[in-house]
Amino acid sequence: MPEPLNLAALPVRRLYTGEAIPPLGLGTFGSDKYGPREIADAVEGAIRYGYRLIDCAAVYQNEAEIGQALRRVLDEGVVSRRELFITSKVWNDSHGPGQVLASCRKSLADLQLHYLDLFFVHWPFPNYHAPGCDGDSRNPDSRPFSVEEFMVTWRQCERLVDEGKVRYIGMSNMTIPKLEAVLPLC
Repeated sequence: MPEPLNLAALPVRRLYTGEAIPPLGLGTFGSDKYGPREIADAVEGAIRYGYRLIDCAAVYQNEAEIGQALRRVLDEGVVSRRELFITSKVWNDSHGPGQVLASCRKSLADLQLHYLDLFFVHWPFPNYHAPGCDGDSRNPDSRPFSVEEFMVTWRQCERLVDEGKVRYIGMSNMTIPKLEAVLPLC
């Protein structure tokens, strides 16, 4: 096995609290080419090599297998939970009242964790796209972005922080105008 990464030699990024986040991460999207077991094996190998940030999402359909890999490296003492920075995301079909909370609980159970370090709203609107569908496919029931709908989703994310299930929350795939519309409300 190659020499582990020297993360101390990489630039540090800090969150608003001053906490440093790992400078190098592994994304776990791969369901277009790789099965869940292959992705989980890559996660386990990456952690053994020195990666500490693992970026997951429910829609990738591999969190249960990643959870098994996390359990192995944690049980073997390769790394402590505190050394890892694990992210996940709520998918578009889980933005309704109570659905964000349920989505996070499922991700936590699948990943075999008590908390997530960062939980993202994967996309800023609740338009459903079936897993595995073509990237250009369009849902005929799609709706444009709504600040009010987004804030229902965001408030649930804030509740997850209050409950200790999530340490930080974030938004991905947001345009600057969308951010400018919601940030004053957060």
